[in-house]
Amino acid sequence: MTHIIPAIDLQNGQAVRLYKGDYDQKTIYSDRPEILAQDFEKMGAEYLHLVDLDGAKDGTTTNLATIRKIKEVTSLKLEVGGGIRTLDTVSLYLDDVKIDRVILGTAALENPEFLKAALAQYGADKIVVGVDIKNGFVSTAGWLETSTTPYLDFLKQLEKLGITTTIITDISKDGTLTGPNFALYEEIAHATKLNFVVSGGVKDQSDLEKAKSTNYYGIIVGKAYYEGKIDLKEALHAD
Repeated sequence: MTHIIPAIDLQNGQAVRLYKGDYDQKTIYSDRPEILAQDFEKMGAEYLHLVDLDGAKDGTTTNLATIRKIKEVTSLKLEVGGGIRTLDTVSLYLDDVKIDRVILGTAALENPEFLKAALAQYGADKIVVGVDIKNGFVSTAGWLETSTTPYLDFLKQLEKLGITTTIITDISKDGTLTGPNFALYEEIAHATKLNFVVSGGVKDQSDLEKAKSTNYYGIIVGKAYYEGKIDLKEALHAD
């Protein structure tokens, strides 16, 4: 079963979307993200993907109050990413806010010992790694920097460490409504046994059908919903 996961990207307490990860090209969709989250739950969503864009950029928990509010007013399973670079922050989200799973990004690449410690303490069900890809390499720091690590090498390292689930974004597709990079996902499916969530570029219902037909673990819907390209309620109830 492929999970269809709506996304809310948070900046300064607002729900926004960036274009190709560019902080200077953003659209504000709501000043009250918790209302959006409640709408997703009413439509039948089980999971919600939350990204703290401020945190991704500078390692803070700027949108913590908003994330707490979403947790309080819905029973959605929340996954949160952006700026989670210490065990204290992992603990804050998992133990204090009671988020279902955290997404490690930059820190998983730059500090493998931290990743190992988080896995040892919380297990692979709670620790997910977000792998953001630009021109074949892993990107870090809210997509502002690109590493010299080829993405398949990194995914294989994660698998060896015991990670089971990843969220994989092709940055060149994100926010473009041009369809996901399915060739990339096919390559990953052949090269690893990881569960992965397709992220970036989803444009319409056909992309959801394609992810489901290949039985990928999940697919994230962001801009396509906000721009009225996908009937999320219908998609969530389609078998």
